[in-house]
Amino acid sequence: MRDQPDQLEPETLMREISDLEGRIGELRQAAGVPEPDLRATLDAALVELELALTVLRTMGSEHTGEQGGSAAAETERRVLRTVFQDAPVPLFLLDRGTSVRRANRQAAALLGTSAGYVSGKQFTAFCDMATRAAVRSQLAAVVRTGRRRRVQVRFLGRDRPVDAVVTLARVWIRGEPDPMVVVAAGPLSPPPDEPPAGPATVKQAKGRPAAASARADAARSGGPPGKTGPAAPPSDDEAVATIVHRMDVLATASELLLDEPVFNETVAVRRCARLLAAELADWAFIDLTGPDGGPKKPGQGGVSATPTLRRQVVMGPEDEHSVEAARMLEEVQPAENTLPHTVYVTRQSALRPHLENLDVLGVCPDGQPVCGKIGVTSVLSVPIEDGDRAIGSITLAASGEYGPFDLMDLGVVQRLGRYLALVIRAARLYRRRAEVAETLQAGLLPKALPVIPGVRVAAKYLTATHGSEVGGDFYDVFRTEDGWGLILGDVCGKGEDAAAVTSTARHCARLASRWRSRPAEVLGMVNEALLDEDRFVTAVMAGLTLEPDRVVVSLGTAGHPPAVVVRADGMIRSASRGGVPLGLFEDFEPGVDTVELNPGDTLVLHSDGVLEACDMLRQEFGQERLLEALAAHAGDTPEGLLAGVEQALLDFCDGDLRDDVSMLALRVEPPSLT
Repeated sequence: MRDQPDQLEPETLMREISDLEGRIGELRQAAGVPEPDLRATLDAALVELELALTVLRTMGSEHTGEQGGSAAAETERRVLRTVFQDAPVPLFLLDRGTSVRRANRQAAALLGTSAGYVSGKQFTAFCDMATRAAVRSQLAAVVRTGRRRRVQVRFLGRDRPVDAVVTLARVWIRGEPDPMVVVAAGPLSPPPDEPPAGPATVKQAKGRPAAASARADAARSGGPPGKTGPAAPPSDDEAVATIVHRMDVLATASELLLDEPVFNETVAVRRCARLLAAELADWAFIDLTGPDGGPKKPGQGGVSATPTLRRQVVMGPEDEHSVEAARMLEEVQPAENTLPHTVYVTRQSALRPHLENLDVLGVCPDGQPVCGKIGVTSVLSVPIEDGDRAIGSITLAASGEYGPFDLMDLGVVQRLGRYLALVIRAARLYRRRAEVAETLQAGLLPKALPVIPGVRVAAKYLTATHGSEVGGDFYDVFRTEDGWGLILGDVCGKGEDAAAVTSTARHCARLASRWRSRPAEVLGMVNEALLDEDRFVTAVMAGLTLEPDRVVVSLGTAGHPPAVVVRADGMIRSASRGGVPLGLFEDFEPGVDTVELNPGDTLVLHSDGVLEACDMLRQEFGQERLLEALAAHAGDTPEGLLAGVEQALLDFCDGDLRDDVSMLALRVEPPSLT
């Protein structure tokens, strides 16, 4: 092993220039990361200037190194390996491209990993983002000039960063065409008046238990406080604390995702991202496809083209710089070559404890890699899949301040991705069924109420707050043989089958009214039409005969709550009840009644959902509360009257309607003077 100048033939010179351009670009990026080490970056820039000067001075120089025999070279390598492995300090051997060729046991212990894991990776991948570009420039300077250098480095240890000073030295190894660099790491000496910086200083990880974040304190030995020694296995208490914390994260996620009376995809996604950013990472990205989902399991029929993956939410630190960055990153869609998209397509989780490629999360609009923009050095990504298909991916990114992600982190996020997928699937299913129910319900109700001379009609329909199936309530206003008719009914049950019966009852009543004038006769024909159905219907129908100074109302009731008459002076009476539901018996006999409405009087029809609404103590709203609400708003317009009943009902049950509610109100207007 010997030190000697490198040759600068044309191809070597071009390589040096290309490498120099790349390092200068990295220095520019390093100056823009959160909390940059500007002093280190400046020193590195000066080193690059010196390096450029050295290259100019040594152009044309020739390499005249001695050539040794193969046997001597092998002997030298064995001696080198023995000394290298048994050295009492952490040593890294880097090739000209700064990839780790070898790391001894002390170096692996410093990083809290194995020598095999370190080998082949870029040395700077184990340095924090703020000093990474500066370290790369110093390494290049050592290769070029041969002069040793000392650099302050922050290594990304297993549990938290480890501050150290490294000595960089260029070496020539017989048989190797290019020079190499030996990196020797030593402890960072604290100032005389300050406590040692390192294992003795405990910083609690964001959202992690104190025992887990302080694991490095007990995991290092071999020297006094402040000295960096070999890593010892974590104690049982620390391992248990780490496991308990991950279990707490999963339990909290379950509560957050399921704590909704109705599944809401947007709420679930944001809650999940916020929890992950608070407990396991600095940044959380969640990307989803549309309702059709994405790739299925192998062997299943799938869509021909992969649905587009869209960014839904980005959660990060709460400082001003990070909040602004999060808003920008929400607009950066996961491209096909990024890690989130690859994980989504392949349905295979990915763990990058020490990040080498800063483009894995894509590129910002200004051309800077996302990882460089937010200063992350460790990334993991898992698919969001419900067992049938993938619908997106969860990606976590961290700065390495409390150690890189590990397999335990990956397992927790994988399980959380499964939870989120199930909630999203339920939310989308609920939304689709709700849309179908709304479409069906719209077909059961008139789009607009007709204008009836001399009277004013209003309607109100409230859907139940539980369930997504179409309700069985219906109402209608239509012409009859010699006047007008109003009908309001309720089909037993909910869903598509109930909707079919509802449609039959409504349209049969409308059609029969063309040939029959009295409600009892119309309801009798509806009863015959429903005898073959497996559901019964309750209904109340009013037939209107318009006279110059009044309206005569004929009522027919089929097992339904009776109509209510609100007089202009505030007096209230209920019409007769009676009859049996429609569709049960061939021998049908409705309850009948006749009332006269004068100007200012109002006729109210309603479903049993009004009377049966319950409060928290399971007490029903009932007939008396309905009459009180009608009396309180007797002087209002029909619209105002029904709105008053609605408000009283919702206040009573705290907005929790267990059944659909439908109401019709008809008021006789004063005679026109024209």
